[in-house]
Amino acid sequence: MPPTLGGLVRTPSLGLRPLTGEEGLDRTVGWVAVSELTDPTPYLAGGELLLTTGVRWAESPPDLREYVRRLARRDIAGLGFGVGVALEETPEELREAAAEFGVTLLEVARRTPFIAVGKEVSRVLAKEEYEGLSRAFTAQRDLTRAALTGAEAVVDRLARDLGARVLLLAADGSARHAAPGGAAPRPQDLAAQLAGELDRLKAAGPRASVAVTVGGDHVWAQPLATGRRVRGFLAVGTGGPLGPEQRTLVNAAVSLLSLELERDAHGDIARMGEGVLAALLTGALDPAHPGAGRLIAVLPPAPVVIAAADAAQGAHPPHGVLVAEHEGRALLLAAADTPAAAVADLLDGPIGISDPADYTGLAAALAQAERAREAARSQGGDPVRAADLPGGLLGLADTPAGTRMAEELLAPLLAERSGAELLASLRAYLAAAGRWDAAAEALGVHRHTLRYRMRRIRDLLPADLDDPDVRAELWIALRLHGGRA
Repeated sequence: MPPTLGGLVRTPSLGLRPLTGEEGLDRTVGWVAVSELTDPTPYLAGGELLLTTGVRWAESPPDLREYVRRLARRDIAGLGFGVGVALEETPEELREAAAEFGVTLLEVARRTPFIAVGKEVSRVLAKEEYEGLSRAFTAQRDLTRAALTGAEAVVDRLARDLGARVLLLAADGSARHAAPGGAAPRPQDLAAQLAGELDRLKAAGPRASVAVTVGGDHVWAQPLATGRRVRGFLAVGTGGPLGPEQRTLVNAAVSLLSLELERDAHGDIARMGEGVLAALLTGALDPAHPGAGRLIAVLPPAPVVIAAADAAQGAHPPHGVLVAEHEGRALLLAAADTPAAAVADLLDGPIGISDPADYTGLAAALAQAERAREAARSQGGDPVRAADLPGGLLGLADTPAGTRMAEELLAPLLAERSGAELLASLRAYLAAAGRWDAAAEALGVHRHTLRYRMRRIRDLLPADLDDPDVRAELWIALRLHGGRA
């Protein structure tokens, strides 16, 4: 829970006493500001708890009604008056003005230093941020796991985590998958209502988004693309605005689905094979069907693994192993205990081997094999098993398509003569969570030098570095561009 005036009042060590505006105790406190100015509003952003002792009021009392009126117009969270410093009691005129303008007025006891109030707000804000990051990490991890099963599983998982209606659309705007399945309006109807907006989205580019109201719901739609080519769209319908954690989760889903549709477009999953092996992967043949007795006799017993490579060696596979060439690659199906050396004898080029799976999980196993194959291509040498690959969102994004997206995002910095310094500064700034001193120390430069570089980075990148979604995307891009950050 974020810090509120009521939460501060209920903290015994602070000794705060509400004098007016108790109905506003549920107001969120964005920060604590201390000021003895007669007009501190030029230095307030709104949402602060303003603390003052009235030390200047004893000699030259201000117009307290005008003082509170200005604070109310600035929309502060509340006003705290410290007694026992300049004045022994909270002025009655201040109470009356606070009541008139609806400002919650708290009396701060003499024993309570203002810094204690600030520390408590900072502690609760830090706890809230940590809990939010933990929730977002768990949700993103679940999305990444769902991506191993396919785009539909990502949509289902996102709908459950957001408590929202989620629709996956093809590049032509037709409904491909919706979750939850029985919710109204029907996917076809919602797709039809979004058709005009999708045309504008496609023309605006892969980083565009649109928000519309459909049937009383707020619907956000974003393109799914790698590079400039749109492969589909993701639409999310909720009853209200999305919070920061929800936006982060939607952006993670957009990245995962973009990669998944890119694989589909190149036939990595949609066109999985030929002959018996292709039929097994697409579900056209069911090994458990009563009429598949002869087929069962030549198939390896479950669990099995799938291996992917550039081509087949041409050697005759042993009993219980299937090999097929399809669209410039070779696929192999074998028992899970088949040695990697035996797989290498049948396939040529970089080889990726999936985790063990049963026959209902062949699609996910193929996706694992393809990921392992790309890792083998970059490493060279022996076959790579999926179990040896890094997990999580970074592991899934570490593909040619993901690397291409990272290079496009960082292109404005890479084009600069001082690109290496800018990338290093951005990496240190993000690693230090925006703390200037820590980032400058990690780089070995003065913090003013780092501030100059970060201003240059903000000018070059068309993104808000204060947005947690942008920070997360840039961090992943830096990891993919330069390896370990």
